[in-house]
Amino acid sequence: MKDTEICGCCQKTTDRTEEERKKLIHRLNRIEGQIRGIRGMVEKDAYCADILIQSAAVNAAVNAFNKELLANHIRGCVARDIREGKDEVIDELVTTLQKLMK
Repeated sequence: MKDTEICGCCQKTTDRTEEERKKLIHRLNRIEGQIRGIRGMVEKDAYCADILIQSAAVNAAVNAFNKELLANHIRGCVARDIREGKDEVIDELVTTLQKLMK
């Protein structure tokens, strides 16, 4: 796998270490498993409150993923762009944070 990940919605890329990539993918795999579990609960007509608790756990897991990715983004991409004089990255970060906080 390449060190550069390409987002499907844009042309920008991020260089990630293998360790960082593995940690993010591990988190996503866990979230994916949780979602499959919730789907199974719905298919088996599980009690609503039990499904809601699992759904809340997925939300917490996605938030933890976002926090880790955001921290990596600020330490890496944002810091690099600011050092290179690309101050527009600040507006991009503000827009990203506004979307995360909806």
